[in-house]
Amino acid sequence: MTGTVAVKFDEQYAPEIRRIRNTVFTAEQYIDEKLDFDGQDPDAVHVLVACQGTYVGTGRMLSDGHIGRLAVLKAYRGRGLGAKVLLALVQQAKKMGLKRVYLGAQKHAIGFYERSGFAVYGEPYTEVNIEHVHMERFIGTGSGTPFP
Repeated sequence: MTGTVAVKFDEQYAPEIRRIRNTVFTAEQYIDEKLDFDGQDPDAVHVLVACQGTYVGTGRMLSDGHIGRLAVLKAYRGRGLGAKVLLALVQQAKKMGLKRVYLGAQKHAIGFYERSGFAVYGEPYTEVNIEHVHMERFIGTGSGTPFP
């Protein structure tokens, strides 16, 4: 069974979030853990996705609608779990009354975010030696079709 849950970065869920992000960002992408864990987690909304009773993916959203730290363990990619995390974060933004969410997407992931209603804006930039683009999604509008 697969499902998402919105959580806080607390003593119950922080170890799971750290395990996933350390595996994906630190071990796979060689991103310094100090850059990943930037002190903003305690104030963010986090989503975890479970597969067969184990948390295998996560993402966070800051109070201004900035989505980030979306990560799914390698063995579970390609199953739509990242999209479930992203949708759950957008739903949290809607509950918070936000009209827009935005993120910095690694260039290879642009299509993934576009399929969830995000659009590129601005110029590409490099962060932690990885090329990124700015992307945004307006909640309740877009291409003539309301997004959830």
